[in-house]
Amino acid sequence: MKFVQLAKNLKEEGLKPVYVVEGAEAYFRDRAVASIRDACALTQPALNDVRYEGEAMRGERLAALPAELFTLPFFDEKRLVRIYEFYPSEREWESALGAYAEKPCETTVLVIVNTGRKKAADLKKKRGVVYVDCAKESEEMLSRWLFGSAKRAGLSIEGDAVSRMVRYCNFDAARMQLELKKLGQLLGDGGTITRATVEEYVAKDVEYKTFELTQAASGGNKSAFFEILHDLNEKGFDENAALAALVSHFRALAEIAGMRGSDADVGKALGLHPYVVKKDREVLARMGKERASALYLKLYAFAADMRSGKYSKSGALAGAVAEIFYG
Repeated sequence: MKFVQLAKNLKEEGLKPVYVVEGAEAYFRDRAVASIRDACALTQPALNDVRYEGEAMRGERLAALPAELFTLPFFDEKRLVRIYEFYPSEREWESALGAYAEKPCETTVLVIVNTGRKKAADLKKKRGVVYVDCAKESEEMLSRWLFGSAKRAGLSIEGDAVSRMVRYCNFDAARMQLELKKLGQLLGDGGTITRATVEEYVAKDVEYKTFELTQAASGGNKSAFFEILHDLNEKGFDENAALAALVSHFRALAEIAGMRGSDADVGKALGLHPYVVKKDREVLARMGKERASALYLKLYAFAADMRSGKYSKSGALAGAVAEIFYG
């Protein structure tokens, strides 16, 4: 299930014995664990909330884990066992926890919390496991989540404000939650978050401003490009970082031009957010594959010449900008 479905699942079906909470979105992982922990209703957390690190779960220590999971809680109905960054192989899972997951201890709630960065057994397909997907979400899903979060916080939020806030926060749920709390204090209970509110009070993430910079470059918008570049420079974003962002952007355009599949599939293959792929495809529809590939090669050459000392940082960036807007 998706993270956003967990609260409803806990309310309707109650706690399950084994959870795997996994994904790159740290805020969703933390909230999922907090929701499960709250559902356990522990009155003695010092006795009944146990945390382990996955790196320690090897060999004899892993073999002893199933027996330990049958330890009864002290003065509580449940005992919570959390294991962080635990990536067992197929063999390790089946030998140590496969049988346990199918016939678990009724008073123990085992929660495995992973970022998903390492290759291991595919835990979401294991019997007895409830998988909570905390992956980075699409703009649509994050917008729905933000709308619901605002409502729970006693605020109204306009549709345009939702999408703008998601992008300003660079699709980071934790940052959105902090900004929502800030706006709640500013507007008060029952307040309405408008597009103007977001534009005035929600600071654009540097990564999002970098995205705006590269989009202005490939879109041929000189005035926007130089305005954003000036703003980024004031935040410590130097010529080297700007050139690197441009090279990376035009490389992505050249790669996307030769790929098929959905925005999500292409984004996963290239390590880009689906929204970025969508916007890049719109750029390619106007620019064309040949122009994108040619600019990538020219910008890469400027970056290489800068590293070799042929150009200074400012000279290399100036040359790259000239190629983009006047080449």
